[in-house]
Amino acid sequence: MSRFNLIDEKWIQVRFLDGSREELGIQDTLLRAKKIAAIEDPSPLIVAALHRFLLAVLYRALEGPTDIEQAKKLFRDGLPSEKIRAYLEKWRDRFWLFHEKFPFYQVPDYEPKEKCGEKQWRSWSVLSAEHNADNAKVLFDHLDVTKSGSVPSSRVACWILACQTFALGGGRSDFQYTKSSPSATAVMVLPLGQNLQDTLAFSLVPQNREVLKNDIPIWERPPEKVATLQKGTERAALGWADLYSWRTRSIKLHLQGNGETVGEIAFASGVGCSSESHADPMLGYKISEKKGKQYVRFRERGLWRDFDSLLPDNGNLAPKVIEHATALTKSNRDRFPRSVMVLGQANDQAKIEYWRMERFALPEALAGDRFIRTEIRQLLAEAEQAEWALEKAMKVAARFIITKGERKLQQDKWNAGRWIPGDVSKFIGKSSFEAVPVLVANYWSVLEACFHEILGEYTFVRDFEGIRGQWLQSVRDALNRAWEQYRTSVSMGDAWAIRALVKAEGPVRARLKELDEEILKLTPAMEGA
Repeated sequence: MSRFNLIDEKWIQVRFLDGSREELGIQDTLLRAKKIAAIEDPSPLIVAALHRFLLAVLYRALEGPTDIEQAKKLFRDGLPSEKIRAYLEKWRDRFWLFHEKFPFYQVPDYEPKEKCGEKQWRSWSVLSAEHNADNAKVLFDHLDVTKSGSVPSSRVACWILACQTFALGGGRSDFQYTKSSPSATAVMVLPLGQNLQDTLAFSLVPQNREVLKNDIPIWERPPEKVATLQKGTERAALGWADLYSWRTRSIKLHLQGNGETVGEIAFASGVGCSSESHADPMLGYKISEKKGKQYVRFRERGLWRDFDSLLPDNGNLAPKVIEHATALTKSNRDRFPRSVMVLGQANDQAKIEYWRMERFALPEALAGDRFIRTEIRQLLAEAEQAEWALEKAMKVAARFIITKGERKLQQDKWNAGRWIPGDVSKFIGKSSFEAVPVLVANYWSVLEACFHEILGEYTFVRDFEGIRGQWLQSVRDALNRAWEQYRTSVSMGDAWAIRALVKAEGPVRARLKELDEEILKLTPAMEGA
């Protein structure tokens, strides 16, 4: 009853260097990686999960890399075809999507609970963030999960990987209370090479030889027994192949017909991870005064405003894949990753808020000996100082305008963990604690385009003073434009409002003056660029 082997069947969507597209199996994807431009999928979660899965396969097939020299040899010579073929052939029986003893990434003896004499199979949609009505109902997704029909097994294979990588905890199941996957809400980082081979090599971060011996992925492990899962089981991740193939959920596909499609599944809690502090090479980290070391997450504001968290420095908080990519290309700058892709999702407890994929230019200066993380942080901080001046002036103006007649203002307050805006916040358009007024959002939107240009300026020959001068010009222009828009929107020829704006504009005018003075000092550096 073996059906749909992931090694040979076509299920991974790729784009070749010539622009053509095709679906491939595991073996062809890895062996033809040099001719493949990228793995592509409409879902960022699937893109991230597929890269992590292929990296886990490579760690086991190559039995390395165990140090930077071995990694450089792989980068120079390419992926060894014979090792990959031999490994996949050895474990071929573990890659069947339908199999009596070892169905891929599933619990073979798991059957759903019965109700009124019938097994309670669930819709395939529970695997997919795009169609899951439990915690991520999407606008314009009109799928009725009670009449969802069936979908190709090729899509189900992708969704299994994405579900195991990004599943959120929150709710009971046939076994235990569901928990989130170890990196469910983290920003995952992928430095992109000229082809898929380089992209995978950049993320194939060396592991200690002794760690690699015990770093066993899910398909090499004997499946957990239902009795064990029902009691609740938890263990530590033993390495990156283990971490990249974690069983967050217990799944069993219901075979109907020849296995080309899937309609129903059994779905419950999986294995808890007791080592969530284990450093994931694809994640960036930051230090919180209250919570300690935390991985970087998507927030309401754009990730570019936290871009410095993705860059290496002496603090060892940057994604190891970025550090590894720069180490591999120091002596071969033509293959330096010109861009980095960030993928992931944001949540509100067990509810998915959104998923996202963004792409940034990776500063060329990283390939040298220069740490630019501090420089990028300074540029972003200077933009935040201008935002502070803008929002302060807006609030002062709002206070003068709406207190006409000595009206008593309602202040912002917290109630039962919920932030309630006061009169001033409502006036300027701040509807939630993290939300920003529309004009402030426009300010950041203008600067985002400028920031992408600035990243391209980080070459080996351009110094920081010239780059900073260019950036401060952008900040000054964006601040001035935002304030003028605010003045126009509230004055409307009203004498009281005009007086309020004159009284309130002090912080903005002071900041504009400081920016002008600093730009003047940096002009020689800009002219010499």
